[in-house]
Amino acid sequence: MARFIQIAVQDAAAIRDELTAGLSAPTAAIAPKHFYDLLGSKLFEAICELPEYYPTRTEAAIFADQQAAIGQAAGSGRVLIDLGAGNCEKAASLFPVLQPSAYVPVDISTSFLQQAVERLQAQYPAMPMLGVGIDFSTTLELPPEVPSGRRLFFYPGSSIGNFTPQEAVAFLRRVCHACGSDGSLLIGVDLVKDPATLQQAYDDALGVTACFNLNVLNNVNALLHADFRLSGWRHQALFNAVDSRIEMHLEAREDQRVGWDGGARRFERGQRIHTENSYKYSRAAFLALLQEAGFAGIEAWTDPQQWFMVCHARVG
Repeated sequence: MARFIQIAVQDAAAIRDELTAGLSAPTAAIAPKHFYDLLGSKLFEAICELPEYYPTRTEAAIFADQQAAIGQAAGSGRVLIDLGAGNCEKAASLFPVLQPSAYVPVDISTSFLQQAVERLQAQYPAMPMLGVGIDFSTTLELPPEVPSGRRLFFYPGSSIGNFTPQEAVAFLRRVCHACGSDGSLLIGVDLVKDPATLQQAYDDALGVTACFNLNVLNNVNALLHADFRLSGWRHQALFNAVDSRIEMHLEAREDQRVGWDGGARRFERGQRIHTENSYKYSRAAFLALLQEAGFAGIEAWTDPQQWFMVCHARVG
């Protein structure tokens, strides 16, 4: 039976303070980690199936086409530590080539993760599995229950783009340290491409991404005892060419006052709440980022259109 450890119990007061600070800032913001309540996690699963959302299928095609090369670079028998594991399907697709000695999925959405790990353990009953509930964007102190052995950190899906480049270097340094002397990293990153393709990926015709973005207000209402009305807001996605990033915002449809425990703010029509960045890199820029974080021996694979890149990097 799969085991599960919640090693960082969320501090409700700290979460409320963080949310209050973000909503009260001159440019209001909500951290993207708050997307992933149970409903948000399921909505993101749906986003990954959309025709406009190329990252999932493009990365999967690279994994399929380059399995032998990835397996040779990463080696077999490692402890596979899956950051932001979600439904665990991406890691599971690589089990045949990576042949991990143990699987450690890590995610902030603990209830969703537990369900996914239990389903996967039923498919691979002989493989040790330990689900870890943690906000890994702030710490990578894994519990001692994580099996010993050579570590392979897995961070697919271009989630590294949610960090600013400076934050990404700091995060990758933490990963590098957590790898140990003989560890490595397998990571997916979205590459720069035409803005129309990027915007369609984050503003699909069915409106699933809009629901995903708006649902963060449901989560804020629950966490902060706020009174956001979802009907008063609309999803906005735009490409910021200067910073090479997609930005997601929620825009007020009308003048309104939003209250929460201990505070309130008036939003004017057209005013926005910034909910997510997704930085897009050139190949050279991201490889330089890995090197700056302490990785070496980098191998990279892309799709024929050069839309997405998968990298394997060893600790330098």
